[in-house]
Amino acid sequence: MELISENVIEAIAEEIGNSEESFKEATVELSEEQPTVSGFIFSENFDLLTQAEKEYFLFLVLVIFKSIKKSGVAIATTTEQQLGRHEELNWELLNEVTAKKFRERMDVFFKNYFQEDLLSFVEDSLTEDEEELITKVGREPMFVALKSIIDSWCDNN
Repeated sequence: MELISENVIEAIAEEIGNSEESFKEATVELSEEQPTVSGFIFSENFDLLTQAEKEYFLFLVLVIFKSIKKSGVAIATTTEQQLGRHEELNWELLNEVTAKKFRERMDVFFKNYFQEDLLSFVEDSLTEDEEELITKVGREPMFVALKSIIDSWCDNN
């Protein structure tokens, strides 16, 4: 799989963020093509998120989904086992980190990561927050979930 560039990610984020129609179309596309991921992001695992965080989380998943598709790669349907395996590995990695600050805790995920721009987009989206949209409680679970989704989509190719 080719590297998804920051330019592609930004263009997709702008398109989905500025058009309710694009957002709806991407949501339907995700639910049809990736039912496991769609079920995962709407599962009770994320009940601790505020409603605003849940909506933002969906937005970030859609940007990642459409950015990978824009690269011209067909994303294989992710299974619960694949997603669960990646999520478990990512939590194990995070639990070994002793740093306190969010960005420092995320550094472990960037070592030799093949989709660094996508991961940077996720990290920046969860930290550059003027409206205080993301709570401290929601930040790490969202990051781990988003990275796990990227891992499973990119691992399938």
